Amino acid sequence: MARAKVTFQDIGLTVNAPVGTRVIELSDKVGSGIAYGCREGDCGTCLMTVVEGAENLSEPSHVEQRILKENVAGKNDRVACQAQVLGDVTVKPA
Repeated sequence: MARAKVTFQDIGLTVNAPVGTRVIELSDKVGSGIAYGCREGDCGTCLMTVVEGAENLSEPSHVEQRILKENVAGKNDRVACQAQVLGDVTVKPA
């Protein structure tokens, strides 16, 4: 199975994860400061900023696009419960 490196800038930790893993799953396991309330893409609390490697995350779904718009998210922000890791990426809480 293909793997990728995900770096959580807020805690200075890099982990290896299977491609397709949602960022929130990793964040929860390692104790990053990316907060969440639902894991289903309804609330928008798990906004994160992509520092490097935005091209290595899945394309935003319609649900994620709606949440980003509703939360007036920046161009480098993504929803951690929706974004899947496809390659190496560095993220931090938004």
